[in-house]
Amino acid sequence: MKIGELAKVSKCTTETIRYYEKSGLLPAPERSVSNYRLYNQIHKSRLNFIRNCRSLAMSHDEIRSLLALMDKPPEDCSDVNHLLDDHIKHVDTRLHELMELKAQLSHLQQQCQNEDVIDHCGILRGLQSMENIDASHSHLK
Repeated sequence: MKIGELAKVSKCTTETIRYYEKSGLLPAPERSVSNYRLYNQIHKSRLNFIRNCRSLAMSHDEIRSLLALMDKPPEDCSDVNHLLDDHIKHVDTRLHELMELKAQLSHLQQQCQNEDVIDHCGILRGLQSMENIDASHSHLK
């Protein structure tokens, strides 16, 4: 199947497929005589796996590790469990960071309980007067 067909059956864009190929998550497909990419069931299955991992907020490095393990079926799956344990710890850390972020936002919101003119907006004043936020706790990492 061509890239457009794979994108349609996988419910993603052709750009996503090309990106996964370029990043080494998806193997390069064979090419037709006219130089079209030709994908098969293995590509479709692997793309589905990658998209499922991404929906669980796994990084490309985590996915790459899982794919490498998948390519060694006779080995035991303890490394897969360790990877998932690490990912769960990461999710726990993010949840904690998000709760801190929510508390900061709620505190800011309390600075402006009444509608007023922009010059008197407690939220904007609060943002101006806040101490620099520790970048290690930022969701913009």
